[in-house]
Amino acid sequence: MTGPVELDAAEAWTRLLGVRTEQDALAAGLVECPDGELRWAQAASPEAEQLAELYLPLCLAGTRYVIAQLGQSLDGYIATRTGDAVFVTGEEDRCHLHRLRALCDAVIVGADTAITDDPRLTVRACTGANPVRVVLDHRGRVPRDRQVFTDGAAPTLWMLGCADSADVPDGVDAVRMPCDDAGHAPERILDALAQRGLGRVLVEGGGVTVSRFLQAGVLDRLYVTVAPVLLGDGVPGLHFPGTERMRDALRPPVRRVPLGVDTLFELDLGRD
Repeated sequence: MTGPVELDAAEAWTRLLGVRTEQDALAAGLVECPDGELRWAQAASPEAEQLAELYLPLCLAGTRYVIAQLGQSLDGYIATRTGDAVFVTGEEDRCHLHRLRALCDAVIVGADTAITDDPRLTVRACTGANPVRVVLDHRGRVPRDRQVFTDGAAPTLWMLGCADSADVPDGVDAVRMPCDDAGHAPERILDALAQRGLGRVLVEGGGVTVSRFLQAGVLDRLYVTVAPVLLGDGVPGLHFPGTERMRDALRPPVRRVPLGVDTLFELDLGRD
């Protein structure tokens, strides 16, 4: 006589993709425990339990929620001095990043990331739909041959300055918005996306772009994965005007999660 079937990670992730409300969670097989947390009602593998613990808060975060993610070395760099970032963190972190993409309506990168990394910004390491890809490029510097413009794998928005007369590749939606020398204001970017029904947003890179959104106070949650590697110098991750005194530094609630040999730091910025 066999025992109950254990819920594995693949099935747990598939169920989580359909969760947006607590009613959805109950329908997916999660139940509220005495401590108020939602957990799988049936026996589940450790991997399935971790998926619910890590991603269920994002599933239930509502229709307008902004997160950011960076992977960096132990000494704070996201790439070498030549811009090589393949790969700072390990396979587990790349799967985590793709899961974040699958839980969001849109994924944002800055022009430098689009130029240097030529990312696809699609969901490949897990099950899930591709988000709308958003390239912030107020000077129109990104070459037209980048994959986000040419592969047709997902809708792409190219955010340009009002005066930019760049030729727009077929299948790409150009959005011309007011900006200053530093680029588009994060608040204006998010409002423009929300007007298109894209309220759940992942700010993926690079360090300058994530830092600008953090400094603007528009992030609800920040994920920083630290790899046990030392680069010595290179492209920095987070960088923004700091405080003069240590006691005034930003110290949000944090959760630490092992991802293979890397460590994920999940910072709750408490914007809600």
